[in-house]
Amino acid sequence: MSAEAHNEHAADHHDDHHGDDHDHGSFKTYMIGFLLSVVLTAIPFWLVMTGVLPPQTTGLIITAFAVVQIIVHMIFFLHMNHKSEGGWNMLALIFTIVIVVIAVAGSVWVMYHLNTNMMPTHEMQTMG
Repeated sequence: MSAEAHNEHAADHHDDHHGDDHDHGSFKTYMIGFLLSVVLTAIPFWLVMTGVLPPQTTGLIITAFAVVQIIVHMIFFLHMNHKSEGGWNMLALIFTIVIVVIAVAGSVWVMYHLNTNMMPTHEMQTMG
């Protein structure tokens, strides 16, 4: 292929995304996502290090901040929304969330019932 033909071919196929028509983000959106991530990490870190709230409240707040940070990452870094890839990304996300909730809830349920149904140690000592 001659240099002219190669240049014409390159000019015809100048897109690097090969048919991807969704947004890949800009510097501004990446910086917004980064700053939100830093804030959403710094606040729980500060709560834990200072101990200003009771441990149970701190744990709930950390969990809420973690969920918000997951959403920030999906929007600003993974560019997931209801329009991307014809909605299949959102369907896959919903399926993943359902599976994770089932796995976590089932694990907590099993651990709770194992804890409540196990024989206490003081009863074992009186049996021997």
